[in-house]
Formats: sequence, structure tokens, C-alpha cells
Amino acid sequence: LCCQCGIPIPPNPANMCVGCLRAQVDITEGIPKQGTLHFCKQCERYLQPPGTWIQCSLESRELLALCLKKIKASLSRVRLIDAGFIWTEPHSKKLKLKLTVQKEVINGAVLQQVFVVEYIVQSQMCEDCHRIEAKDFWKAVVQVRQKTLHKKTFYYLEQLILKHRLHQNTLRIKEIHDGLDFYYSSKQHAQKMVDFLQCTVPSRSKSSQRLISHDIHSNVYNYKSTFSVEIVPICKDNVVCLSPKLAQSLGNMSQICVCFRVTSTIHLIDPSTVQIAEIDGSTYWRHPFNSLCHPKQLEEFIIVDINRVQEKKKGAGAGARSNRHTLAEAWVQKTSELNTGQQYFCCTHLGHILNPGDLVLGFNLANCNLNDEFANKMNPHNIPDVVLIKKSYDRTKRQRRRNWKLKELERDREVMESDDERQYQDFLEDLEEDEAIRKNVNIYRNADIPVESDTDDDGPPRISLAEMLEDLHISQDATGGEGANMMT
Repeated sequence: LCCQCGIPIPPNPANMCVGCLRAQVDITEGIPKQGTLHFCKQCERYLQPPGTWIQCSLESRELLALCLKKIKASLSRVRLIDAGFIWTEPHSKKLKLKLTVQKEVINGAVLQQVFVVEYIVQSQMCEDCHRIEAKDFWKAVVQVRQKTLHKKTFYYLEQLILKHRLHQNTLRIKEIHDGLDFYYSSKQHAQKMVDFLQCTVPSRSKSSQRLISHDIHSNVYNYKSTFSVEIVPICKDNVVCLSPKLAQSLGNMSQICVCFRVTSTIHLIDPSTVQIAEIDGSTYWRHPFNSLCHPKQLEEFIIVDINRVQEKKKGAGAGARSNRHTLAEAWVQKTSELNTGQQYFCCTHLGHILNPGDLVLGFNLANCNLNDEFANKMNPHNIPDVVLIKKSYDRTKRQRRRNWKLKELERDREVMESDDERQYQDFLEDLEEDEAIRKNVNIYRNADIPVESDTDDDGPPRISLAEMLEDLHISQDATGGEGANMMT
């Protein structure tokens, strides 16, 4: 019989029934039944004391471990058998844990008890989000500059940053007339961006720091660091004039070359021999050169006659030739001078895509004043009259048929100029024409424009559907949890 209430029970060391034993002993005494969790609404992370913020979805193992750590000291006196969540409304700001514990009580009897611990979720902004919201609190800034009038390199750089997710640690991105400023909360993140830029585009950098405060007792210094990155002032489709020494070191190239691509190096091609060369950032700064013409000086020509050169004898010490380009000799005429009969002869590297009657954009060097150090010292007979750059297509038709899009960085812009939109369209056309650059860029399918079969072989180049990514829209429930079907 139970020594307390007298009802018959199976024998046990305490000689008490379960009801009387629980009335006499409460093994959950000293374990808090309520607690508090701090949650950041901006980044949807929970605070793990003292100062760590971790990402946890609702009813996950990580969140369960975080809740149990809150009462870890109190649970040391009992044996934890089971723990799990009790379902609560996602918007209730409450989490309930159902715990099962055991403890040895009177005369060796083991008592098991189930109880509920309730946590209140309180909103608190984490330090990282505080800095992002403040916008002016930064420890390091990376100033990226390029002294050109065209922003093609920056549009390409923007897509690389998006693809490699290097914009996630920025507090703020500010766009100014000749570059971008990236603000960071730590010097390490800024240094990572500088290293990425030096591996991606030909550039040079220098750094400086300014003392903000100094604690003489703990010897702690607070600096603001500034990294200045200067990109070489050469863009795609620029005509450049190399120094004689540099041209000779690149395989006796002609001094007048065309830049047909800018990646981690400057890719040059000699339009008279289709000889190619690559110049990295360090070589450029040792032998600097400038662009002869501005993109606004491009003129439209019409191909009167073109003759592809099958084989041209290589000179002494000549370098490699391009397999993607075809050397051709062409007679061209300005579309603005069709009634004059004035024609120009030139060699071009675009023989693989040009036919008589095609429109092509180029620079007329015969009728312009070349204000360049190396071009002024050249023999005038070695300077071509016309340098053809690229085939001309109907821009309106290209925009209408473009069934893809790109993502953009969120940044503080200055006043949007009309010229910026034209330059951005030039960059999109470069992506369509150059497959090598497309491989480094995430291109997304534009669902607003229907897919049409491309039967026009002579039309402008287009990007195939196989190269496009589907733009996924991921929606979450209000608590950031792994709910039901989250993907639409």
C-alpha cells in the first residue's frame, strides 16, 4: 500500500504511488519555464550569446539547440530524455519546447516528468544591419576609377560582382561620374574586393588609412582605410597606338591596333595581319598608351568591295594569329558621302562577317587630328586611312527581339544621363557578339518577351536559350522558415 494515500501499488523503492511521489518531489524545480530569444528582422537571424548571430529556420535542429543552451545550466541536475517543438502560430512571437527529463529521487526511484518551456521572440537589430541602415558607418572604402568616357568595363565588372556575390558584405555602393565607391564595415572585406578586382580587370591599386581614435590604455587604434583602384583607360572597340618598343616585344605588331576584348588582360588585334596579343596590367603601366578615338567618333561606312586574304606571309618574330577573325582587304565608302564617290581602302580583321553592301562602323583616321605621343612620330604611310571596328545592325530590331535580361547592383546613383542608356545598350550588344565574355556573366531569361525561332541567319547575333538562366522568385513565409512550397 502507498504510504501516503493507502492505495495498492506495485512495490517500488519509495513505497509511494506516482501521484504522491510527484506531489512530494518536483524534479523540474529550478528549471526556468520561460525565456527570451532575440531575432533580427532585417537578416532573419537569432542571437546566440554573447555576440554571435546565426541563421535558423523554424522548428529546426539549430533553433532547438539554441533554445536548450539557454537553460543548459539548469538541465545539468536532471537527465534530458527528449526535446521537441510544440506548434505555435508563426506570427505569435512565441516558441514552445516540450521537454522530458528524468531524475533519481527517494531511495533510488527514478521519476520521469514532461513540462513545457515557453520562449518569447523579441526583435533586436544586429550590428551588421545597424551599420547597413546607418549608411555612413564604414571602416573601409574601395574607390574604383577608370579615366574613360565609356562605362563598358564597369558594366562588365558589375556582372562579375553579382555572379561571385561580392556585393553581400557592402554597406553601401555609390555611383559617381567616373567610377564606383564600395563601403565596408571591415578592412578585410575591402581587401578581398581589391584582390578580386586585380584578378578580374587590368588595374593597379594603392591604399591609405586615417586615424579616427586611439585608446592609450589598451593600445587600440581605430582607422578608416581607403583603397584606390585604377582600371586601365582602354575599353573594347578602342583603337590604340602602341609604343615602338612595346609593339616589337609583342611580336613586331603594327603600332595601330584594335582592342577587341577586356578581361583580366587587354586583348589586342592588328587589323592588317590579324595578329593578336594580350597585355596585363603591370605591362600596361610600364608602357602606357591611350585610345586614339572616342566611341562618339565612330562613323558608318558601307562595304563597296571586299577580298578575303587567304594567306599572308608572317614577318620575322611574328606572334600568334587569331583563328576567329579573317583578314580581308576592303574598299569602303562613308554613308554620308555616297554622292561624292570618295572611297577608302583598308585592311580589316572582320572578313568573316562582312560582305559587299553591309554597313560597318569604323574610325576615319585620314581626316582626324591624332593628338597622340606615339602616333605623331609614326610614318604617315603606316597609319591606315580607316579602321573598321564592328558590323552595324538595326538597334531597334535588336532591342525588340532581345528575350533576356541582366541583374543590377543596388547603388546610390547620380542623375541618370541619356548617354548612359546608349552605353548600356552597347554593352548588351557586345554580350551578344562575344561568347567569351558571356561565359563570365549570368544571363536570365526574360519571360515578358515570347520565344521566337531564329531563322534569320544574316540577322544580328543572338544568345541561345541554352545559355540563359531562369530567374527564380523565392518567397518565404513571414518567419523565414522552411515552409511548404516556397518556390514559385
